[in-house]
Amino acid sequence: MNAQQIFRLACALMLLGAFGSTGKALAASAPEWMRAQINAPLPAHDEKADSVLMYSETILTVQPNGKIKRLNRSAFKILRPSGADRALVNVTFDDQSRITLLRAWCIPAVGKEYEMKEKDAVESAVLGVDDGSLIGDLRSKLLRIPAATPGNIIGYEYEQEERPYMNTAEWYVQETVPVREARYSLQLPPGWTYKATWLNHADLAPTSTGTNRWQWVLNDVKAIRVEDAMPAWEGVATRMFLSLLPPNGQAGMQSWSDIGIWYTNLARERRDTSPELKRQVADLTADRPALLAKMQALAGFAQSNIRYVAIEIGIGGFQPHHATYILKNRFGDCKDKATLLSVMLKEIGVESYYVIINTERGSVSATTPPNLGFNHAILAIALPAGMEDPILMARTTHPKVGRLLFFDPTDELTPFGRISGNLQSNFGLVVTPDGGDLVELPKLPAALNTIERTADMTLDAKGTLHGDINEIWGGDLAASQRYAMRSATLETDWIKPVESALARSMTSFVVEKATVGNQSLPNKPFEWHYTIQATGYAKVAGDLLLVRPRVLGTKASGLLETKEPREHPVEFERPERHKDVFEIALPAGYVVDELPAAVNVDNGFIAYQSKTEVIGRKLRYTRTFEVKELSVPVAEVEKLKKFYRTVSSDERNVAVLKRSAP
Repeated sequence: MNAQQIFRLACALMLLGAFGSTGKALAASAPEWMRAQINAPLPAHDEKADSVLMYSETILTVQPNGKIKRLNRSAFKILRPSGADRALVNVTFDDQSRITLLRAWCIPAVGKEYEMKEKDAVESAVLGVDDGSLIGDLRSKLLRIPAATPGNIIGYEYEQEERPYMNTAEWYVQETVPVREARYSLQLPPGWTYKATWLNHADLAPTSTGTNRWQWVLNDVKAIRVEDAMPAWEGVATRMFLSLLPPNGQAGMQSWSDIGIWYTNLARERRDTSPELKRQVADLTADRPALLAKMQALAGFAQSNIRYVAIEIGIGGFQPHHATYILKNRFGDCKDKATLLSVMLKEIGVESYYVIINTERGSVSATTPPNLGFNHAILAIALPAGMEDPILMARTTHPKVGRLLFFDPTDELTPFGRISGNLQSNFGLVVTPDGGDLVELPKLPAALNTIERTADMTLDAKGTLHGDINEIWGGDLAASQRYAMRSATLETDWIKPVESALARSMTSFVVEKATVGNQSLPNKPFEWHYTIQATGYAKVAGDLLLVRPRVLGTKASGLLETKEPREHPVEFERPERHKDVFEIALPAGYVVDELPAAVNVDNGFIAYQSKTEVIGRKLRYTRTFEVKELSVPVAEVEKLKKFYRTVSSDERNVAVLKRSAP
């Protein structure tokens, strides 16, 4: 489920909560597949499980014309009150996937059984997304099953007719709760064949259940534990991917190259130019003699002057609008922005190619079978021969089309030459006239995503700290500050990011004044400049004064401090590098008696160094923190846990000041 679908679902849930169910549950007998779960043993589960999936079944029937009928069945046993969330049945559909059947039941531990039918469901079409209005044909039917209380069994089935763009199907076996029994049945027309690929599971052979009919069965499937900073669901879940192969060699889209050709044809006429578009390009580049400067001007126009609005009806979820339409109306979604920029670049002699990608790193990988599991479109710009510039960081060399620079026209806060962290080390499909190639986008240097803090502070004998702090933010981290500033509805709210950071490091403080720099200039670092006073910062203990050299900024994490062992790799958002230099002028009459030891830890994935020293009458604390790799495998998480514990200890360390003799 992509971000737009999640947003729509959230709005639909609010609608259902407001109006409730439109029908009344009727007494009726549940089907036999569901009644069989009454006395069935529960799958293994822990004390936190609020429900278990007793039975799930998918029956996929392929018709000779390529249409698909999909029947889905699920039966849950509720173990705890929070398991009632399973009673909300949500089926999304559009003009390509109409619902032909929807029913649900409840089998109470004591009392009558109940049935809900499709007429009892609430249908919702949702409009509106962040920073733009969405028009689409995706809708939801929501049906709430009554009496979803501990000890009861609830279940539902629904059938949809689909006309997929690709002859493929996926079976997601795992849930966030244990699964007792899961079945998947496939019925093909005469002459059709299939290819099954298993991800995150050993290959499992099916059982033949009739002519051109097969069934896969899995029992006692372990739940997926949801963990902070875990990979994308598609990257860890057990699932089976089916390629459905028609007879007579009419395979359709069965390779990444096939998908690329399909997308090229889909967008071909959408990239035509016009006199208006030519004039716009000429106006934007008139005062830019250098080719790179022209490219930057056009990229900036697509980023900032085309408002994000998604219109996705039918094939419109994949097919961009015409470039001239986008320019005229000054709005479009990610694929529209990429289309317009591509046509504009063509006008100055620069070729470019679509890159379709999933913004959740790991959803598509080098081992994923060819599919349309993408939710975003960007551009790969062919760099002209001899064009070399330090700003052109997000580049790679393609074996067919040469040097490519990746650029996201939808991301208005990431400057030309770079890509945001969620696209780095991610796999995208580069669409060329010869087909599509799945490529890994580059990981950029950590030094591009930075926070550099310097503090010039003074400490008095009562423990009050006072002084100036300057921060310079770069890359994605700078973008996060700019987004936070945008969300401030009142002028007094814009300082909240600073106050939040200080509150994590100090118990009592006042921001006396603050200014920002380069707030609206994404090509430059974002800057904070502020003055604070923190009473009680240092602790008085007789003739001693205990002061923490780390003025602010927390790099430690309790991510891995859990009772259960880690099940999934730890994923970082981006490579990044932080540097702090804090100087504290000592109060009169005090000298340094003891300093914290220096720290230097580097496990290959993440590194941290700190040092406290005395320079004249000042205490100086310097440290660096760097995320080097974006994924830490499970086998290495113990090293990461020790790393964070070391950092936590260093951040709590104090220097001891002693009153000097008169």
